[in-house]
Amino acid sequence: MELQNTVKEALNALYHHPDDAVRMQADRWLQDFQRTIDAWQVADNLLHDTSSNIETSVFCSQTLRSKVQRDFEELPSEAFRPLRISLNTLLKSFHKGPPKVRTQISLAVAALAIHVPAEDWGDGGILNWIRDEMNSHPECIPSFLELLRVLPEEVFNYKIAVRPDRRRIFENELATGMEIALNVFTACLNINGLSEQALEAFASWLRLRHRIPASALASHPLVHTALSGLNSDILSEASVNVISELIHYTTVRNLDEVASQMPLIQVLVPRIMNLKPQLRDSSKDEEDVKAVARLFADMGDAYVELIATGSDESMVIVQALLEATSHPEFDIASMTFNFWHSLQMLISERSNTLPHGHEPSSEPEKSPQLLAFRSSYEALVSLVSVKVEYPQDYADLSREDQKDFKQTRYAVADVLIDAALVLGGDATLKILYMKLIEAVRNCGQVQQTDWRPAEAALYSIRAISDYVSNTEGDVMPQIMNLLPQLPHQPQLLQTVCYVIGAYSKWLDTAPSGPSFLSPLINILVSGMSISEDTAAAAAVAFRHICDDCKKKLCGSLDGLFQIYQGAMIGEGPFKVSAEDSLHLVEALSMVVTELPSEHAKKALEALCLPTVAPLQDIINQGPLVLGQKPARDLTVHIDRLANIFRHANHPEAVADAVRRLWPIFKSIFDIRSWDMRTMESLCRACKNAVRTSKTLMGVTVGVILEEIQALYKQHQQPCFLYLSSEVIKIFGSDPSCTNYLTILIESLFNHTTSVLTKVQDFSSRPDLVDDCFLLASRCIRYCPQLFFTSPVFPCLVDCSMIGITVQHREASNSILNFLSDVFDLANSTHGKPYVPIRDNVIIPRGAVITRVLVAALTGALPSSRLETVTYTLLAITRAYSSKALEWAKEAISLIPSNAVTEVERSRFLQALSDATSGAAVNGLTTPIEELSEVCRRNRSVQEIVQGALRPLELNMVSVS
Repeated sequence: MELQNTVKEALNALYHHPDDAVRMQADRWLQDFQRTIDAWQVADNLLHDTSSNIETSVFCSQTLRSKVQRDFEELPSEAFRPLRISLNTLLKSFHKGPPKVRTQISLAVAALAIHVPAEDWGDGGILNWIRDEMNSHPECIPSFLELLRVLPEEVFNYKIAVRPDRRRIFENELATGMEIALNVFTACLNINGLSEQALEAFASWLRLRHRIPASALASHPLVHTALSGLNSDILSEASVNVISELIHYTTVRNLDEVASQMPLIQVLVPRIMNLKPQLRDSSKDEEDVKAVARLFADMGDAYVELIATGSDESMVIVQALLEATSHPEFDIASMTFNFWHSLQMLISERSNTLPHGHEPSSEPEKSPQLLAFRSSYEALVSLVSVKVEYPQDYADLSREDQKDFKQTRYAVADVLIDAALVLGGDATLKILYMKLIEAVRNCGQVQQTDWRPAEAALYSIRAISDYVSNTEGDVMPQIMNLLPQLPHQPQLLQTVCYVIGAYSKWLDTAPSGPSFLSPLINILVSGMSISEDTAAAAAVAFRHICDDCKKKLCGSLDGLFQIYQGAMIGEGPFKVSAEDSLHLVEALSMVVTELPSEHAKKALEALCLPTVAPLQDIINQGPLVLGQKPARDLTVHIDRLANIFRHANHPEAVADAVRRLWPIFKSIFDIRSWDMRTMESLCRACKNAVRTSKTLMGVTVGVILEEIQALYKQHQQPCFLYLSSEVIKIFGSDPSCTNYLTILIESLFNHTTSVLTKVQDFSSRPDLVDDCFLLASRCIRYCPQLFFTSPVFPCLVDCSMIGITVQHREASNSILNFLSDVFDLANSTHGKPYVPIRDNVIIPRGAVITRVLVAALTGALPSSRLETVTYTLLAITRAYSSKALEWAKEAISLIPSNAVTEVERSRFLQALSDATSGAAVNGLTTPIEELSEVCRRNRSVQEIVQGALRPLELNMVSVS
């Protein structure tokens, strides 16, 4: 009684106390209370107490539902009967009570039925029991109908802590009793006010797919009642839900399935087609139109295989779907988008299945299917391209609504791509060009005219750019001629810039392309000067043009450098942000790549100058100023250098540039080694230089590595590890580098393992862990001869064992991938000679590694890591066969039998045994995943399992 009063007081505080701190304290207390064993009795008592208010009833019904779902195993077996009686009493007593409470009690009964086998439930199982209760208590039928509705839905509710075997059995119990359920629903159709609820429950049961033949459903009273509901003035939501489920029920995955589903399809399709006029009926409620569109979209998705045959009947459905697509409300129109994509996939697939020796053309083949749907996709292009037009009040929209509009445009772009794949890019372009011409007529140079239709047409033209042939000669020259004539309204100019960038390959390849380069680059320069958004689009387009047309632009390098320097220094009207300036850096770097070697060195110097000069100025002001500058003042310039080194593909010139710049880099390394952001930027620049120049960087690399080796001991910057990782990739197999690479990896790994001695260290420095084990994996791949013979190898294995269960995703994955690489060593030609050394390290630790991996699998790591953990466990099993099976058997035997049954244990071990025989991974995962699910089924089981496996105790001695 005291606890009941405390619960009431806590709820009162939660809902009514003015102080936030008190409300939070009450909320925490109530959450903790829900996990206690006392919560069962207290929640039950308060629900039976007629004086309990609505807040108490809702909380206690949620508590009871949650306890039955998650903690049913807390109760002794004899508690089931009293619990069932109590829940039944509550279901009946709340039959006119708050719907929220009744739903929670229904969910609790459903969860109880999933836990308890039919033979233990008694009364012939839950369905017979519900039918008998409905007959005995007709006033409570609505409550039991709700229970019937949630039963099939709860089969797939993985919050219910039930074993996979029991879940499958329960699904079959429901399938076996489906006739009972449908008879109950049919009987309820004749009870006043219950037909809607009966239909909703029927819709729920249809999700247990293909349990009743389509021919039987075609004549079923429930189906005919639902179809009749489509004819009423106010559309029945329950009828729509039933018809939608029936459409999914008859989904045709391949044409072989058609015959068995056809009796029901022939009943559904004509009745749905009769609703077509409602799509355009302005007097109809929008929700009703949405429901009708949903049925057409469902029909398109379910029967797309049939529709793709191009028969006369299917074309009638296609016309109806086009009508839905044309609806002015985007939420309604977009329901059909998935259908157009699926149909495109099928048409493309069938068009590409050409007779032997038949050469496909660049445009899609004119197969019968393609010809049948050509006019539909042509209409589709016209219908959807207008939907990307900016709303008149765009500037006044909230940020969220502006974001939604962008998503709308992305969705339409995908539909246009589908159309281009059916019609061909060039044919689609012609349709969109006509839209553009029409829009441009209304959009002269006068700023007041409406720019939006022209922008929408250009956005659509940009969307299909990858599908327009690079030699298209009819429409593209006219579009390119048109672009300089358009007004520089910011959104229109932004899209013009994107179009220029999107068609950069055409500009390079098409015979008339080069003649447009100069005026188009002028547009981009204007774009860089109007606003930050237009500057961003212009910078991206500039990069594309310089990438694809670099050979043609080599002769215009002086003009390009002028644009580059103006944007870098921020002179004049340029509004290019620091981030977008990187596109310009890439652009010029790619043009410089095309220069002959004798000119490249000088051009690279000019490219680096606007970036190097500010860095040199800062350094010249002395160490104090360099140390106090905000990181951003340095990284904005260093990031540009990093991009130059990455994209200017002149290895010798880049190596020479880094040699000249080393004094600047060294000053920054020495003074700013504490600053992670600056070090990351500088290491990226060095990494890109190493990647481009490779062995030409030899001398400078040695100097860089000496520097970071010394600094790593002071500051443990993770970026020093990923820079070393790149060096290992390039120089790892070079015998002349053996000495200094050995010193490097031993120094870095020894220092890293000395700071990662407990799992808390891994949690506090996940970036360090990630880069350390990525470097270790790279050593396995590129210099196994140095890595496995070094004393750091056993230290790293010990370190990895401590950190396997770190919660940070990247850190954990890097450790698991490192271990997998170690276990898979025999699969690599370079690695095979070092298998005996590996075995000397792994075999003494194998039992512990396996125990920790089993712990990770069963709850020490989130279930999202399951795939990586499983692979690592299978890798050690394949590498060590019978030994690994013994280790696994030893680990799994630690888990108590109340958490895992013998059957579950033996299935898991059998999967590992199959792995040693070379079975494919896909066939082994189910028993492993099911063990994981069983051990995570609720908090207390997970605690029992982890308490038995103790993954953090590496020196645990098992007591038999």
